[in-house]
Amino acid sequence: MNPWNKRFQGEDYVYGTEPNAFVVDMQRRLSLSGRTLAIAEGEGRNAVYLAGHGHEVTVWDYAEAGLNKANKLAKEKGVKIATRLQDLQDAAWTRDQWDNIVCIFGYFPKELRLRTLRGVKEAVKPGGYFITEVYSTYQLPYKSGGPQEIDMLYEPEDLLRSFADWRILHFFMGEVHRSEGALHQGLSHVIQFAGQKPAIT
Repeated sequence: MNPWNKRFQGEDYVYGTEPNAFVVDMQRRLSLSGRTLAIAEGEGRNAVYLAGHGHEVTVWDYAEAGLNKANKLAKEKGVKIATRLQDLQDAAWTRDQWDNIVCIFGYFPKELRLRTLRGVKEAVKPGGYFITEVYSTYQLPYKSGGPQEIDMLYEPEDLLRSFADWRILHFFMGEVHRSEGALHQGLSHVIQFAGQKPAIT
């Protein structure tokens, strides 16, 4: 069984139902709007929050159990989202399709991670945004969440090199406190990135 399907099968939302704090902060600061894609979104907490702020949200995840819970949460909150069972290994990225792409604590092996970031860069519309918060390679000793394999964790260069020609609105690497369900609890070492694709001139 897909391990994420197994993780999401219970009634509890393992990362909670409240949005990630960085997503909330970026929504307030940047007044994000439009067509938004949330990748590796799991049980839908961030997608539902953004839908509640007027976004037209599509969720990609490769765990059907997570998508089912995302739809359930959206119904409970009175918002609409679209969900798609999508393994990023097989993702087809359409150029200039999304106003925003959001990836919160989405982890992939290095080769897939860099390929996904290239896809994101292609798929965001000119003037659109990519928002992400992920655990860094320094997270392992914190024991507050995330993969236990260093190859699955992010280095700042992953983002800074991938988006070197974008307008970087926010970049941070360091400690934050996170309380997100049962599996993200306590002091953590994260990388936060908010970038804007250059507008066509």
